[in-house]
Order: sequence, then C-alpha cells, then structure tokens
Amino acid sequence: MKKSPANALPGFDDPFGAHTPMMQQYLRVKAEHPDKLVFYRMGDFYEMFYGDAERAAPMLDITLTARGASAGAPIPMAGVPHHAVEQYLAKLVRLGESVAICEQIGDPATSKGPVERKVTRIVTPGTLTDAVLLDARRDSLLVALSPARQRVGIAWLSLAGGQLRLRDVAAGELVGELQRIVPSELLYPDGNGIALPSGVPARALPPWQFDADAAKRRLVEQLGTLDLSAFGASDAPLAVQAAGALLQYAQSTQQAALAHVRSLVVEQVGDLLALDAATRRNLEITETLRGEPAPTLLSLLDGCATPAGSRLLRQWLGAPRRERETAKARHTAIAELIASPVPRSHLAADLKRTVDVERVAARVALGNARPRDLSGLRNTLRRLPTIRESVATMNAPLLAQSAKALVIDLKWAALLERAIAEEPAASVRDGNVIARGYDAELDELREIKDGCGAFLVELEARERARTGIGNLKVEYNRVHGFYIEVTNANAQRVPDDYRRRQTMKNAERYITPELKTFEDKALSAEERALALATIDLCTAHAGQAQALGWSQPLFRDALGMTIRGGRHPVVETQVEHFIPNDLTLDPSRRLLIVTGPNMGGKSTYMRQAAVIALLACCGLYVPAQAAEIGPLDAIYTRIGAADDLAGGRSTFMVEMTEAAYILNRATDESLVLIDEIGRGTSTFDGLALAWAIARDLAQKNRSLTLFATHYFELTALPSEMEGCANVHFDAVEHKDGIVFLHEVAEGPANKSYGLQVAKLAGVPAESVRSARSYLARIDRFSARRDAHGDLFAAGDTETEAESKDSALREKLAALDLDTLSPREAQQLLYELKRLLEQEPPR
Repeated sequence: MKKSPANALPGFDDPFGAHTPMMQQYLRVKAEHPDKLVFYRMGDFYEMFYGDAERAAPMLDITLTARGASAGAPIPMAGVPHHAVEQYLAKLVRLGESVAICEQIGDPATSKGPVERKVTRIVTPGTLTDAVLLDARRDSLLVALSPARQRVGIAWLSLAGGQLRLRDVAAGELVGELQRIVPSELLYPDGNGIALPSGVPARALPPWQFDADAAKRRLVEQLGTLDLSAFGASDAPLAVQAAGALLQYAQSTQQAALAHVRSLVVEQVGDLLALDAATRRNLEITETLRGEPAPTLLSLLDGCATPAGSRLLRQWLGAPRRERETAKARHTAIAELIASPVPRSHLAADLKRTVDVERVAARVALGNARPRDLSGLRNTLRRLPTIRESVATMNAPLLAQSAKALVIDLKWAALLERAIAEEPAASVRDGNVIARGYDAELDELREIKDGCGAFLVELEARERARTGIGNLKVEYNRVHGFYIEVTNANAQRVPDDYRRRQTMKNAERYITPELKTFEDKALSAEERALALATIDLCTAHAGQAQALGWSQPLFRDALGMTIRGGRHPVVETQVEHFIPNDLTLDPSRRLLIVTGPNMGGKSTYMRQAAVIALLACCGLYVPAQAAEIGPLDAIYTRIGAADDLAGGRSTFMVEMTEAAYILNRATDESLVLIDEIGRGTSTFDGLALAWAIARDLAQKNRSLTLFATHYFELTALPSEMEGCANVHFDAVEHKDGIVFLHEVAEGPANKSYGLQVAKLAGVPAESVRSARSYLARIDRFSARRDAHGDLFAAGDTETEAESKDSALREKLAALDLDTLSPREAQQLLYELKRLLEQEPPR
C-alpha cells in the first residue's frame, strides 16, 4: 500500500474530477477541517481515509486497510463502529486530538450519487459536553490567550457549565495562572510567538479573530447587554479580545449558539490569594510532585456526593479569596452542618440521588441532551423540595441563600413528569422516550406498532390466498420498513398493484411548544446547580472536619498567624502517629530560622502552615486545635531541587530564579516558605546568598517567613536584627541509630545528624565511617581557624605530638564498635599500640 503523509490530501494536486464521487465529497469536507480527524459516516461505521486513517489507526489500535482506489491510487482506510464511537472519541480527546463528525443527512432513496453529508459536530479537548467524554469531577476548560507587550489577556470557558471568566495578567505570571486554571485546550493568535506550556493541546487562530471591536460586539451579543461596563471588562481589555476569539471557536465546534453562556466574571488584580506555579506544585494541592492525583489535598477532602460538588471544591482550593467575608460565610455554614448531624445525613443521601444539573442544562441548551439526561433532571427536581426543606431549617446565611435558589416553578417538574418516560431509552433513535398519554398521535402510532404483529400475519395470509404464492412473506425491518417478499421463481405472479418500495431508516424526533419552553427555562439552571454544589461541598466537609478533629479558623486584622496543634492533613494520613506543632508568626518574629536534622519534620512543619492558611482562605476548616490568620495576599514557596535542562537552566539557576521571583513580589502580608536555599553552589557562596535572602525577606519585604536551613551560621541572625527567631527540630541518638522527635522547640539545633540519616538511607558503613573521619578533620581545622584566624596555618603550627595524636583520633573516630568482631577488636588494639610506640617522623 502506498503510504501518504499524515495530513496529505490526495487529489488536491490533481483536479477533484480524478477521484470517485464519494472521495470528492470526503476531500471537500477534509479541506474544511485540515487540522482535525474526519469521522465520515458510511452505514454502520465512521470511516477515516488517507492521512487521517494512517494517523488514527495506531492511536486507536484499529486495523489500517484499503478501500478500492481513487485517482489511480489505493485509499488507506480505518473505521470505528457508530454504536461505539464515544469510546474512540474519548481516547482521541485524551491524546489531544480533535475530530469532525460528518453525518449522512440526505435521503438514500432520492439521492443521485453519494448521499449528502455534513459536519454536524466537532469534538475538541476544550469543548466537550457529552457525559461520556467528560471527567465528571473536574472542569474541562477552553482557554484563549491574547498577548500584548508585557501583559496577557486570558479568557476561559467551561462549555459544559456555561461559565466564562476573564483576567489580564503580567506576562511573567502567565505560567502560574495557567497552572491554576488547568486548560484542556489553548487558543492563541498565530505568529505571536507566545511561550505555551507543554502537554496542553494548542491551536493557533488567525490574528483577526482577536480584534478588539469585534470581540466587544460578540460579547455584548452573547450576554444580551448594551455594553460590558457592568461586568468590569474595561479592566481586562486583552482578555476581552481573547474572549471574542474563544466564543467564535466554541460556537463553530458546536454548530449552534451558546445559549447557556449568559454571565461573565472578570477577575480583578488582588481578588485572589496569589499562588505561583512553584507553590501550587510544592503544596501538592491537586497533584503530587510526581504528577499523580493522590495523595493530595484535593483527594483527601473530596468526599462530595455529587460531581458538581467535587468541581466546586477544586475551584475553591485553586482560587482562595483574599477578602474574608466569603470564607467566613462558608465557615459558618460548615459549623451549622456540624451541629446538625441528622439533617446533614439526610442531605448527603438526597444529594447522591441527584444528577449533574449544571451539565445537563448545558446539553439541553446546546441541543444534545439525551433522554436519560431529562429523566435524571426530572428525578432531581422531585428531590429539590426535600433538599431545600432540610437546608431551610438552618440559620447560616450561605445555606439560606442556597435554599432560596432551589425554589422552582412546579410546572417544569410536572412537564417532565408528563412528557418523559419513567425509564427512557439511552438514545432517541431507540424510541420509548416520550411518556404514554403525553401526545395522542404518538400513542396512536405506538398502538399501530404494538399491534402490527397480528396485522402482518393476517395480511400475509390474505395475500397468499389472493396471489396463490404460498411462500410470500410480509415482514418489517428498520432499513426498508414494511415489505412483501416474493422469490424470483414467483415474480410472474406478482399483482399489478405491488410497487417496489425503499424507506429511510432515520429515526424521527418529537418536540412540542411546551418542551421548547422548558428548554428555555432550563438555561437558567446555573444558579440552581451552584446552590446544589455548595450544599454538597459544605455537607461533605462538615462530616470530614468532625471526623478528623479539624477546627474553624478565625480571622484577625493584625498581621501574622497563630496555630495551635497544627498538622499536615495529607502526611497525617500516611503515618502511624503524627505529632502536632504550634506556630507563631507576627511582626516581632516574622522570620523563623528552622534548623534540625533531615527527616526531622522541618519541611512538613512549613508546608502545614501554608496548607492551614490556604484552607482558611478557601472557607474550609483546618487541621489544628485552633488557628488565627491575619491578612494574606500570597503564599510563596522555594522548596526542593529541580532543574530545567530543556530550558538551559541548572538546578542552582532554577533555585535562584524562584528566589528572585519571591524577593521581587513578596509583601508584609505574604507567607514565604524557603527550604534549603543556596545548596547548589559552593559552601561559602551558598551561605552568603542564604544569609542575604533571609535578611532581605526580614528587613525589606518584611514577609512572614519560615526559613529552613542547615547553615548553622544563619542561627546568628536573631542576634543581628529584630523580627527574627530560631526554632528547631531535635533528634535523639541511640547507639548508632537515631530517633526523630518531630516536635518543634525554640532556639537553634545543635546538630544535623546527616551521617545517621545517610546510614538509614543505606549508605555503606565504610562510607559512613570515612565521612565521620573526614568530619573530625574539618572540625579540628575549624577549631584551629577560630583560634588562629587562619585555616591554612594549621599545618605549619601542628607539632609532631599533635600529628601522632591526630592519627590516633582519626583512627578512633572512624570506628564502628558495634560491628567489630572479637578478632577485629584484638587486631585494632595491636595497631593502636604500634601507633603510640612508633618513632615520630624526622
């Protein structure tokens, strides 16, 4: 078989006329969608041809074959059955591919040549609405970028939910914003040269689609307003341009208006607690440092009964707000639910029986709702009064607001009760969707269909008697409908009134004015869906907080934070016994130098402080006996060692870049975590940089800072400047082992225990002994340097006695007495005696 390039279109070098009529039709469709795989409906299969077939076959693990020839060459072909198309689409979308679905829309009975076909649906990673293709517990977001000079406009849309948001950011903050938003697909103006994150499907659009005036007109038309001033869009002009391109793209994929996108949120600078990319990664909010979904803060907290609740939790954790009223309202609601265990359990049970109202409403708006979407919506509407009554008994304002949003006009529930069958088929084409008694004509047709068996038997008997054809059959199938089958041997006996007949196999769809009105009403379901999700999230978190012993945090106006009995929520679930610790940060001790052994608990202590602050700002309870949180504008972290070799940055360069980012942005309302900075260069360079960074954070930025280090020289900082203090984690040596206490105490540590930790890690005993011997030499040099003021003078002043003494000390320091056999101990004594008796060198 002749192999074509992945995206080649045979026939474009030659006239279309060189191809068969079927291939001419296919190639015209493909020319309109060159960057997508085309699923071309042929009978019971969706076929792909040429480059599409060659590219998709290995991705889908399907057979690549050939279908005849066109323009003198074989046609590479691969196909998938139409009844299983969703599973193949899901696989392609996960791989970042986009698919144009070309359906047969013409009548085979009347078509001359190929049946008319048309692209009726385009599936891309960021425009999914079908439940089969979506991850129920996370948003699928289409994101558009519009860069200009040193700023970038960002617009993002959840097509499955109808939420559109905008924000203008500095170019340097784009990576962090995209990590927060987590796009499923990115749009950007072609030729702009913007740096895009790896691993996200990206599509370049013509720059004219980002035109500012056209974008404003498109947004105004979409939202049904006179202008955008009410939304604060003037604060995000670049994002408005991005939104214009985004809406046009989304509409083109759906082949329909986006009737459910009726609101716009413009995020203002300072609305959210700033969390840069490094901080989100280091705190393991939604994925671990290895990129896995668990164990993370999200995986621990997601006990929601509904997918919408899970998505809302992800949004809360990803975008904690700086203003306190929203968080306080959530805290109050959770406290109320904790105090009401019986209603809470009833709520959880009722919520589990609801459907994803937000996504069902979106599918109704886009005209692709399935029968079971509507029956699920009906069943949910049945439960809303019970859910609302349970919530309405509580006093928390947020719950009262949610209960109010659940008030519905009963006629819409009644309509669904009358119109939709109790157990509808999965697809409209299968029938049994409209309830009996709703439409008289439909009921009559059903009676004819249900009674047609007896009618056909009677007709067959009559026709056999009339024609004398004993083997005549009267039958029905979905392709040809009702027909009379006569064998060729009896063709001469067919009556004159018989006519050859062909019928379409396409299913009929029914809609009434009432259902159309209901569709319009369903478009306003966003507020109701959010209310359900909020109730679900608060209910689930109340049960978790009570079970885990978490507490309601308090906010204060004074700078700083005080935590009593704080724990790290994720680490606590991974260990047998977790030791809680206290923390106090305020203007009098805004920089804490944290020292102690590796594995002693320093990193966990710092991270748990950040996680507690984050949870409080999200409006959730915290893993502590008590916590008071002052004003916060950001959380910054500089933790761990990582390089960026592809970007030409060493580990130390990455470390310094992250440190510079913090020093240039942190304020006195920022929480900063610094762990082991300066280790990627020489000891003295690293120490000098660590000292300078700590000093600037304390004196210039005046941030609330936890600064973990093994440079013990930094423990002198509290004596050099105000606002600094030392805390440490200790350990206890037992024989050659070590026991970590994991408990914070005031003051500096007196030892790092690095050799003991190395032994625990499996470093060979001989290597550890050598390290201990070398450490003893370093300690002696340090002592002489302190005494003489010159490290390198030690060799000139050392006496012969001191030399012999040094040799003995080194030998003894390198011993591991617990591992010596009796024979080895005896040999060692002889060797030590020889060292004492030998003549000094002359």
